[in-house]
Amino acid sequence: MPQFFLNKRLILLLVSIIILVALIGFSLKDRELTWPEQFVKDTTGFVQLIFHKPAQFVAGFFENVNDIRNTYKENKLLKARLEEYVTLETQVQTLKKENERLRALLNKKESLRDFIPIQATVIGRNPDRWQETIIVNKGEQHGVKKDMAVITPEGLVGKVQHASQFTSTVQLLSALDQKNRISAYVQGNENVFGLIEGYDEKRRALLLKRIPFDAKIEKKQKVLTSGLGGVFPKGLLIGEVMEVVPDQYGLTKMVYVKPAANFYDIDDVIIVKRKIDETLGEREEAK
Repeated sequence: MPQFFLNKRLILLLVSIIILVALIGFSLKDRELTWPEQFVKDTTGFVQLIFHKPAQFVAGFFENVNDIRNTYKENKLLKARLEEYVTLETQVQTLKKENERLRALLNKKESLRDFIPIQATVIGRNPDRWQETIIVNKGEQHGVKKDMAVITPEGLVGKVQHASQFTSTVQLLSALDQKNRISAYVQGNENVFGLIEGYDEKRRALLLKRIPFDAKIEKKQKVLTSGLGGVFPKGLLIGEVMEVVPDQYGLTKMVYVKPAANFYDIDDVIIVKRKIDETLGEREEAK
């Protein structure tokens, strides 16, 4: 009995193979499809169409998400590059400005014939006394002494008020100090002499007083140090004439002088040492 079932299974397998081969051969013939075949084919195509669009949408969604992620990374990278570019451009502008300032200082050094220049950098400034004093990084060890003139490439800014060993305090021309006087003159066909005494905060102008009433002074004329006060060398630019008015008594004139230098923004200065003082010092040492 078991042998019979075994042979039956073998016969079924052979018959199935024959039928399968026959169906394959039948399907390969060039013929019209039967109604069941068309139904199966159409049903399969419809099902594929139904699943194809959602599958395509899902695939496109993830592709878009991936593109967005890549775009975000590229945007972040470009933003970082842009920030680096802005920083670099700022540094270039700063270096350019510093280079121009140092060139101006160098040119000013080459033109200082009557005194010895000592270059210094501003290292301190009190916000409460912003228009009055600055602190520089040069002192007595560098040859700085009290009352030496302090200039920038634009013009005179003040004088040394106090000198310690390695730093100095500079009193600006804009300081409200009645003792802060400078012997000056208005440059012209005939020089007109006077004294810088005081500073007008509203006009941001220095006050040149004790000008003879009959003196002829015009706007834009240059105002320079006269060298007669015994402190500043002659010929340091102070500013230019803004306006000429009678004094309060009507006996002399007063000139509003627009400063050549910017007292508000000072980074580097030159402390000037008169050669005549240097010569006198050498003579005293020789004695």
